[in-house]
Amino acid sequence: MNNLSAFLKQNALENENIKFIASKRFADESGKPVEWEICGITSEEDEAIRKACTRKVQVPGKKGQFTPETDYNAYLGKLAARCTVYPNLNNAELQNSYGCMGADSLLKTMLKPGEYAEYLAKIQEVNGFDVTMEELVDEAKN
Repeated sequence: MNNLSAFLKQNALENENIKFIASKRFADESGKPVEWEICGITSEEDEAIRKACTRKVQVPGKKGQFTPETDYNAYLGKLAARCTVYPNLNNAELQNSYGCMGADSLLKTMLKPGEYAEYLAKIQEVNGFDVTMEELVDEAKN
């Protein structure tokens, strides 16, 4: 069973965008909540976002030694902004209406803290990060 055809790009299932109601506060003319559209990204894109949010920090008491430190709040914000297809968070009019610059800043301004946390969880799920560390530990025990 060494058939590699299942791994060829043309045979792989396409990732479809997901519709998600990030907040009930954004409604259409009929009062129905507007769905946001979320897409998944490649591992390369994820790595670039993670790298942009990582800096070298000097190890205390060790002159000349540094360790990488990732700002996970910034990483998740940039990941969420990158994965949001609709609404277009890069739209200048939308950013101006909230008085902020940048897609990740706009997202944090638009959503309440609980909505934002739920949205980040959905973004992670869409990108395959839906298995928690607790689930992995439980699986390893069994």
